[in-house]
Amino acid sequence: MNRVSAVLAVVLLSLSMISVAAPTPKDDDAVDHTAPSYDMKAQALLDLQTMQKKFVDLANAVPADKLTWRPTADSRSFAEVFLHVAAERYGILNLMGAETPAGVDRKALEKSTTDRARIVEELTKSWSFTEKTVNAMTNAEFAKLLPKLGPQANAGDIVYILVADNHEHLGQSIAYARENGITPPWTTAAQKAAAEKKSEQK
Repeated sequence: MNRVSAVLAVVLLSLSMISVAAPTPKDDDAVDHTAPSYDMKAQALLDLQTMQKKFVDLANAVPADKLTWRPTADSRSFAEVFLHVAAERYGILNLMGAETPAGVDRKALEKSTTDRARIVEELTKSWSFTEKTVNAMTNAEFAKLLPKLGPQANAGDIVYILVADNHEHLGQSIAYARENGITPPWTTAAQKAAAEKKSEQK
């Protein structure tokens, strides 16, 4: 979790600087009283759900003998990237107090298996935990301050970091796939739909 802690520190420092630099309105008329147009909870869950499907689809598309492939000796393998995603879902949400389920060893999970079925199972279990945890949060809990992580840190920041982390590793797994000549399933589906549409227009 050292890398996650470093990222968290940078994000929270940036948020603190923005807060300090923000000008103070001269009067009440200068304050924006409009309701927020962005629902972080709904958007975060939608984004995480979309990425979960892509992780699972890609894990199922990688040939079994490629799951141990890694670009360099000191890099994670395909299997390790997928399991790292599962482990970090537990670890990142733990930063705001969400308890990792009994029987889950976050530190050992990354290297626990190279079996496709088990990898997909771990991704699914960690997603169910994530969905349940974020769904259970109220708006007030998103704004809950977490002083141990920084003066301006709140639970919403943790959810934001989780979304960013999943995006990072999805991009990594796509790069791995491309390097091995594997087209992501959603790209194949989009190409097929485009070809069918083109054919219908003739």
